[in-house]
Amino acid sequence: MSGLPEVPASVAARAAVLDREDPLASYRDAFLTTEGVHAYLDGNSLGRPLKASRDRLVELVDGAWGDRLIRAWDEGWMDAPTELGDTLARVTLGAAPGQTIVADSTTVMLYKLARAALGAQAGRDEIVIDRDNFPTDRFIVEGLADDFGLTVRWLEAPHDSGVTREQVAGVVSERTALVLLSAIAYRSGHIADIPGITAAAHDAGALVLWDLSHATGAIELALDEDGVDLAVGCTYKYLNGGPGSPAFGYVAHRHQATMRQPIQGWMGAADPFAMGEAYQPATGIRRMISGTPPVLAMVPMRTMLDLIDAAGMPAVRAKSRALTAFAVEVAEELLVPLGVTIATPLDPEQRGSHITLDHPEFKAVTARLWERGVIPDFRPPHGLRVGLSPLSTSFHEVAVGLAAIADELTP
Repeated sequence: MSGLPEVPASVAARAAVLDREDPLASYRDAFLTTEGVHAYLDGNSLGRPLKASRDRLVELVDGAWGDRLIRAWDEGWMDAPTELGDTLARVTLGAAPGQTIVADSTTVMLYKLARAALGAQAGRDEIVIDRDNFPTDRFIVEGLADDFGLTVRWLEAPHDSGVTREQVAGVVSERTALVLLSAIAYRSGHIADIPGITAAAHDAGALVLWDLSHATGAIELALDEDGVDLAVGCTYKYLNGGPGSPAFGYVAHRHQATMRQPIQGWMGAADPFAMGEAYQPATGIRRMISGTPPVLAMVPMRTMLDLIDAAGMPAVRAKSRALTAFAVEVAEELLVPLGVTIATPLDPEQRGSHITLDHPEFKAVTARLWERGVIPDFRPPHGLRVGLSPLSTSFHEVAVGLAAIADELTP
């Protein structure tokens, strides 16, 4: 098929009203658009670039890098991991300063914090994780278990929801060192009970490491209030940092002095330029840094954090709920009659900013949609994810995208 189908009139009319009434509609102008893309429904994997990000990258090349050269390290770059970490924490994490760094990839940061947590839990030999967690999380846990002779306790979660407090409470014990879970399930979009699960783990003396990759910038978080121990997240989804942008790591103040950095690099040393013979860790969250910070890659993230800060996370979350509610409503109207299953919680309060639709043909359908300028993504075995980035996605895009999916499935 070529071109796009006509959106059913009732659906188009509802989308038009929602777009007119959207208090965040003007924020869409901040993002670059892509010629030939009619519905970008993959902001939960890679957020659109902001126009200001392009400008600020040029400014950095011409300014701090081009003009100040190596002097720029002393004039701000050395402090970038913690300074940007504090901004990210304030705007999106509900966390006080001094607990968050921006560094490494999500995989490396997950490994570092998981390994540090295990080292702080002497005498405990079990890790708890769910079988449907993102592959990186599971692979890291399996590797650590093999390296240190630990037992992995696997949780089973329903395909269309996620792990519950009751499940965690039922499996943790005096042997549990660490519970590693995702705040939002990457497949179903289910929001975990962060305070409840954290409390259940703490009751057994276990630590919890939350993967916030699908949550940061999409839902309101309160890490300090919820008693979170450790958290990690990527920044290229709802924080629009761009492909390969650095991850962040959060370590609550109460744990920082007792957790040993497992990848001891010069940038996490007490005095990086002392060039000392032995490693002496920095105090506070800085000890969790390993290597040289990716200054260039931090620029787009700063731009998006400014935008989120201006909009406010409560408004961003309200838009997220509205987008997913509309997507579910249209899916029930146009797609369920064609054999599609909604594999996401139907309660807006229990889902993040994407929904997953299941159908045996969706792998092939997704490929054809891309050719038509409709961009969702596919997750095996049968899931098509509709990712809705609150500040850049319109209700019209949702209507166009779901109408195109219906068109592909119609005999």
